[in-house]
Amino acid sequence: MTLASNVYDAEPIPEQARAEIDKLLKSGDLFRYTAPENAPVTLLEQEFAQVMGARFALAVSSCSAALFLSLKSLDLPRDARVLIPAFTFAAVPSAVIHAECTPVLVEVGENYRVDMADFEAKLTVDIKAIIISHMRGHTSDMDAIMALADARGIPVIEDAAHSLGTTWHGQKIGTIGKIGCFSFQSYKLVNAGEGGILITDDPDLIARAVIMSGAYEHNWKKHGDLGDSFAKWQNKLPLYNQRLSNLSAAIIRPQLGLIAQRVADGRRNHDYLAEKLSASPWICVPDALKPEQRAPDSIQFNLVDMSDEQVLSFAEASAARGVNVQVFGLSRDNARAFWNWQFLGDQPELPKTRSMLMRACDTRLPARLQRKDLDFIAAALLDAATEVMASEPAYGT
Repeated sequence: MTLASNVYDAEPIPEQARAEIDKLLKSGDLFRYTAPENAPVTLLEQEFAQVMGARFALAVSSCSAALFLSLKSLDLPRDARVLIPAFTFAAVPSAVIHAECTPVLVEVGENYRVDMADFEAKLTVDIKAIIISHMRGHTSDMDAIMALADARGIPVIEDAAHSLGTTWHGQKIGTIGKIGCFSFQSYKLVNAGEGGILITDDPDLIARAVIMSGAYEHNWKKHGDLGDSFAKWQNKLPLYNQRLSNLSAAIIRPQLGLIAQRVADGRRNHDYLAEKLSASPWICVPDALKPEQRAPDSIQFNLVDMSDEQVLSFAEASAARGVNVQVFGLSRDNARAFWNWQFLGDQPELPKTRSMLMRACDTRLPARLQRKDLDFIAAALLDAATEVMASEPAYGT
């Protein structure tokens, strides 16, 4: 009997990280500001900025921390309204609340992208910033989004937690808006357990972010020469202490050279499985937008012509075959279902997003999977759909 691959194993840590980790453990030198220069975190920032083609990078404790610092670095007024997609992880509206701003939720369509009609309607004069979550690696229409944002002078932050390696018209996701934020949490393309990083080309913005990340006293001098930008903000900004440790940086750095291969493997796996699943009349994998080249670490698909009960039966039948499927809107207390964000208080109904979430399924798809693993997953999902729909009672019985 063929056993399912464990899709919840994270991407492996390269062997070349071990020597640096051992050295750090022996020295106890885990704090990024102990070394006078070239600490692992500093080198990671330089190398990641180079990989992305950005001027500056700041490594922090999580992508949530990167989003929070991005908002604080924009110097928004208290209670500023920030436009975000209604399909995202709960950490995104949480970061907005943490930054003392107010999230404004925008509808998301069946293809998991921002509904541009609702986006434009809600882009009112009181919106001070925009966060675009490329949720699960799906890129919204960045041409239209940036045109509307630029015309109004509104800064765009890209939540690219799931999109490292994705491109839009050949440009790397995370470099289109004013700030790009990435995750190194274990289920992402680069695995450090936890961690995040933000990139920007704006020297004043990075100076503010560096100080607020926890560069107390004169530790900002270890972030390079930005003229008077650092000195201008010293002691004028709070310290939130969201730094990354040298140990995490040592784990991340050897993986940067593996990004291109992991992207290629992940895209190949996704497209192979998507083609297999498309053979079912009850499974729809939405197409990518034409300018987008994705770097998937999972696959999403919508169930067609199924009731809530049948959707739940499908998830149970898939699990019985060794493949776990998360249905965003029907999985209990799911952190990606906007109605579970009770900390926001009353919100609009958002019927398009709700309808999508009630039928949208999610399955992990690590880049390391092989063809036999993909065939196993495809067979399990297709057989589960057939079982559920074939058991539907005939009319009149």
